[in-house]
Amino acid sequence: MSKFNVHTKETAQAKSAELLGNAEKAFGFVPNLLGVFAESPAALKGYLTIGQIFDESSFSPTERQVVILAASRFNECHYCVAAHSVIADLQKVPTDVVKAIRNDQPIADSKLEALRSFTTAVVEQRGCVSDDDIAAFLAAGYSKAQILEVILGISFKTLSNYANHIADTPLDDAFAPKAWAPVEKRLAS
Repeated sequence: MSKFNVHTKETAQAKSAELLGNAEKAFGFVPNLLGVFAESPAALKGYLTIGQIFDESSFSPTERQVVILAASRFNECHYCVAAHSVIADLQKVPTDVVKAIRNDQPIADSKLEALRSFTTAVVEQRGCVSDDDIAAFLAAGYSKAQILEVILGISFKTLSNYANHIADTPLDDAFAPKAWAPVEKRLAS
């Protein structure tokens, strides 16, 4: 049970209701995460805006999902790992890439693995990555601009990861086939 209301277009404040309506048109439903964010029109608008800006980065859809999933996996966000596993399937991200990230294992594709490793290092070290981390990322064929874009993607997911942790956002039926929980929590249940 969510600790926050999961708003609909009908229960949200006017500013949030409009944004939820736009999301429903885009996705065919209002994801519960957006319903939680609707408690604050500014938070909802900020999350959606940062997501749109991250989509404009130089990363491919697959690379964007690697950043999003790696950050969400490290932050142990059950909602975002499940949701972006479904989104990754829709965007034709290779199944082995998604599976590796979900299981905290290396990705076979060395460039994508460099992206996953760098993203994880940035999150884990709160931005204080080593010169070796940066060198490995650049050596894999990424740019300094993309270092900043990784930070952008992490910022986008930090908003949702933290909101989901605090709100205990219920997983939507659309994302349930890819439900995920950290290994420790799976063993405990």
